[in-house]
Amino acid sequence: MAVTSQSFQEELPPKSDLSNWYVRVILRAELADYFEPVGGCMVIRPYGYTLWEHMQALLDARFKATGHSNAYFPLFVPESLLKKEAEHVEGFAPEVAWVTEAGNEPLAERLAIRPTSESIIGLMYSKWIQSWRDLPVLINLWNNVVRWEKRTRFFLRTTEFLWQEGHTAHRTEQDALDEVLRILDIYADFVENDLGIPVIKGYKSAAEKFAGAEKTYTIEALMPDGLALQSGTSHHLGQNFARAFNISFQDDDGQRKLVWTTSWGLSTRTIGALIMVHGDDSGLILPPHVAPIQLAILPVRDEPDIRDFVGQVEQALAGTVRLLTDWSDKRLGWKRSEWELRGVPLRLEVGSREVQEQRVDMVRRDDPGRTRYPVPLADIPHVVAETLETIQRDLLRRARAFLEANIRPAASYDEFKQIMETTRGFILAQWCGDPSCEAAIKAETGATIRCIPLSDLGNEPGQCVYDGRPSPRRVLFARAY
Repeated sequence: MAVTSQSFQEELPPKSDLSNWYVRVILRAELADYFEPVGGCMVIRPYGYTLWEHMQALLDARFKATGHSNAYFPLFVPESLLKKEAEHVEGFAPEVAWVTEAGNEPLAERLAIRPTSESIIGLMYSKWIQSWRDLPVLINLWNNVVRWEKRTRFFLRTTEFLWQEGHTAHRTEQDALDEVLRILDIYADFVENDLGIPVIKGYKSAAEKFAGAEKTYTIEALMPDGLALQSGTSHHLGQNFARAFNISFQDDDGQRKLVWTTSWGLSTRTIGALIMVHGDDSGLILPPHVAPIQLAILPVRDEPDIRDFVGQVEQALAGTVRLLTDWSDKRLGWKRSEWELRGVPLRLEVGSREVQEQRVDMVRRDDPGRTRYPVPLADIPHVVAETLETIQRDLLRRARAFLEANIRPAASYDEFKQIMETTRGFILAQWCGDPSCEAAIKAETGATIRCIPLSDLGNEPGQCVYDGRPSPRRVLFARAY
């Protein structure tokens, strides 16, 4: 059967069927594909990897501007090294993949394929840090990690994934706390202003914190199906890893002291977030700051006058925008559908009439009505630049409106359960601080404490939503990916 532009679009289920839509749009837009020989692993295709590269560049620039340097550490962690911090290894044990043989020889000691790098970092920092003059150590890694997940989904949860993980060592606890919160602000700024996804900053309950940390700070986003997505975490490790690995220094008073350490990470799961938050029934809608292609030029036909005019448009935009001109022999309707599916923020269409009138027709991907704006050739550079920034701002504005509309207070446990079974989203509810109440709510509703907000959101005393005991403030509950 011949494939038409219409059937091309009809291959996608509606976004209201989010789970199926999500998988299909990733496959059709060629962001990723299954790696079937190893369950839970994926291949990130060039279009998806270019998206990640742009995200990397924007985040990496923020790290370097705050004094961090990139390094690389080994993939393998000896079992004895991983076990040095007891709480840490207990938290990761169910997800660790082990290497037991090399060639045909059994290894004397099992090697973990890194689930995270705190143990490796601890060993090396204990060698490198000897004096207060060696501090702070501010290192970031761009690497892959392996966590053997039972249930996987493209980008959101895979056996192997890409991320950045920062590891820092400090002279004082206050210096470490300042670092943790500085990184949290960097994450929030990046996710909101480059990915167009609003987040809530807060810290985790003891039950939800990173294994081995004193305190975990987080940014939490909300997906269209009402499920939360942890989008970046920054951990105050205290002196737990310094004690386990003897990371100590001689201070300027002559005393030998332990350092204070932090770790923090943001992964390719944020790609999953921007797919779900911004996409529609026609496919992806990518924020201009990270889109692999910001502008697609679609000639109606390949004719000399059209080719010459498109060349002028390309010259006018050279070096200012990531663009692609689609000279394929596909019909214009097909081209529109394809680049809409791929989420290109802006397209310019050029036919004989546009050449005659020395203009292009501009269409915004995020405009549901696909309004066409005629733009004269001379105005194209500044109109394109302004429109891309407008799209960027509008995506965040729309997503923030959705977030704010889906934060609901619950005065009673019955109300809590009703929200969780209907609209879902974030629930602001009082919590007494007792882990047994937290565990009971999770067991009965599937909702966890996503964070205790750092803002004034819900910052008033009351009675625990579960057992009625005094509560210092409301916290944010949700079911989560």
